[in-house]
Amino acid sequence: MPFRPLIPVALSGIVAMVTGALATDPPTQASRILVAVVAHADDEGPIAPALARFAREGAQVYMLVVSDGSAGSGQQGHIPRPDGTPTGDALATIREEEARCAAQVLGIQPPILLGFPDGRLGDYAGDRSLIYRVTQRIAEELQRLHPDVVITWGPDGGTGHPDHRIVSSIVTQLQRTGAPGVPERLFYMSLPVESMEAMNPQRGAPPLLVPKAAHFTTRVSFAAEDLAAAKRSMACHRTQFTPEVVERVTSAAARVWNNAIPLVPAFPAAAGTGVFK
Repeated sequence: MPFRPLIPVALSGIVAMVTGALATDPPTQASRILVAVVAHADDEGPIAPALARFAREGAQVYMLVVSDGSAGSGQQGHIPRPDGTPTGDALATIREEEARCAAQVLGIQPPILLGFPDGRLGDYAGDRSLIYRVTQRIAEELQRLHPDVVITWGPDGGTGHPDHRIVSSIVTQLQRTGAPGVPERLFYMSLPVESMEAMNPQRGAPPLLVPKAAHFTTRVSFAAEDLAAAKRSMACHRTQFTPEVVERVTSAAARVWNNAIPLVPAFPAAAGTGVFK
């Protein structure tokens, strides 16, 4: 009887030792975890072939979507959206299904949807606690997933969208502050000028957004099947892109990528020939 209370303690010590040993071992391909942190359900486009490739090779790939997408309707902005798109909560529900469709097509895990207000992540005047709640939720999910690699928007936000920029800043902030579960290997994605021009030929690319080529020191190769999956995933977002836009944008991106997605390492520690060590 006196020894029984020691048994759970001994077992927990053994578990801790085993867990510690596993944690120090180099991850196998099957155990590698990549998380793409994006603002909107259709933001995976600039890295979709890479996500499909890593999932196909056995990595656990997640897409963490911060906003509910409820403001992505109509002809506002630089993307000519399909006519008759629902608005508000109805659109948010549809975009959730579109995100699930895209994830399934890419072969990645079901999307993690945080549901914060679309287009208003930086509304500090209207809700002073919002930015802190967004930061906390992203931090919680990254701590839970404990990824080896995180990919997010760069400071430019791709198209310059404020929500994209805020998500980029939060993820970078978490890495710089040493938040639990946030890896050193953080990469920024970007949208090629050619893709922006294909999205809306009348407007073209907003100025001062695309980083210099010298910053893109990491390239992720992909196969033809990964590019095909990326095209199908973009087509899942029916409320956001017409079939004509899908065709134009994916064709333009394919020519620019030339079978490899360029990424910018956020910090020197992440530099190398690939995203994983």
